[in-house]
Amino acid sequence: MGTITFVRHGQANSAAKTEEEYDRLSPKGHEQADTLGKWMRDQGQSFDLVLSGSLRRHRETAAGMGHSNPQIDDRLNEIDYFNLGKAMEDVHGMPIPEGDDFARHIPLVMEAWHRAEIMGNETFDAFETRISTVLDAALTPGRNVLCITSGGVIAMIIRHLLDLDPRRMAHVMIPIFNTSQHHVHVSPVGPILAGFNTIPHLEGSDREHLRTHF
Repeated sequence: MGTITFVRHGQANSAAKTEEEYDRLSPKGHEQADTLGKWMRDQGQSFDLVLSGSLRRHRETAAGMGHSNPQIDDRLNEIDYFNLGKAMEDVHGMPIPEGDDFARHIPLVMEAWHRAEIMGNETFDAFETRISTVLDAALTPGRNVLCITSGGVIAMIIRHLLDLDPRRMAHVMIPIFNTSQHHVHVSPVGPILAGFNTIPHLEGSDREHLRTHF
């Protein structure tokens, strides 16, 4: 049985107002990536293939984990949330919120995007298709694959595996930790979700400051 381990990138520049400003790890994000890489090596984990999205925060996370030359696959890149949020404001008069209000905002955005009322740089269907194709490409029996990506991609993977509607997909996305691990088993009956949002590398009171969602 093969495995695919999806890892969300480390904390990015959460105070940003644009994708370009957001797309770099914070000092804490670098520390999270380093901590995860050391934990994986201590556990004796190894991978036959390491894939990374092409965004800076993905590549910095990979490097921090000790993977200096991952195979870049831009199908692992994140939802265009800043432009989706702007479209949501233009169409429905709902500005991008701050802090805890995101928990109410994200489901509404996902539903409006799914209904094709708003669009960023791609349609919901196009995003879903590119995520399903990269999942299919990674599904090789007997091979262990690491994919460094983003929370929206992970939520779409889980939507695909569990047949979630857009609102429940959004609910999956909200609690995903930075540098969390999400495991898919490659079985004879197809891909099976085997672990969600695990952060064993951040256990212990001395690492509580590294547990972030954004």
